[in-house]
Amino acid sequence: MGYVPPRTLSQPMSYNSLVMLSKELLEILVCPACKQALEYRQTPESLKCKQCHRVYAVKDDIPIMLIDEATVEP
Repeated sequence: MGYVPPRTLSQPMSYNSLVMLSKELLEILVCPACKQALEYRQTPESLKCKQCHRVYAVKDDIPIMLIDEATVEP
């Protein structure tokens, strides 16, 4: 992947940029409790830890990565 100049305020963000950002974000996010990989779930939109089974809600496209607000599923 070559150099990508930073987006200026006058340039609208394309749909592809949003999708790319989401993929990049998902690749770097880990569970704040156990530092393991997260699995993206669409319904309801959330991130589930593969190790400790905590589920972090996603609200308005923002992952809520607070341990105290996570739920635990089997």
